[in-house]
Amino acid sequence: MTKADIAEQLYERVGVSKQEAFRITELLLDIMKETLEKGEKVKISGFGNFVVRAKRSRRGRNPQTGDEMLITPRKALTFKCSPILKQALNTK
Repeated sequence: MTKADIAEQLYERVGVSKQEAFRITELLLDIMKETLEKGEKVKISGFGNFVVRAKRSRRGRNPQTGDEMLITPRKALTFKCSPILKQALNTK
């Protein structure tokens, strides 16, 4: 599903204009992105949690050359679905 698909569903189900549906979709995703950039969790009841996790630096190797290298610390986004969503996915 793409942003355009989400906006189309808003247009059909809620009855707002296509432009307004696209703006709502963009605004929602921008709010989620800004919240995650601040390091805060985004929790959508009945859907799941988006959490930013800090990963430490670690030793790794280049798979092509086999040379060891240091992988720098970084942040990673994780998603954990809610039990309600997990149940809905597994009952159909």
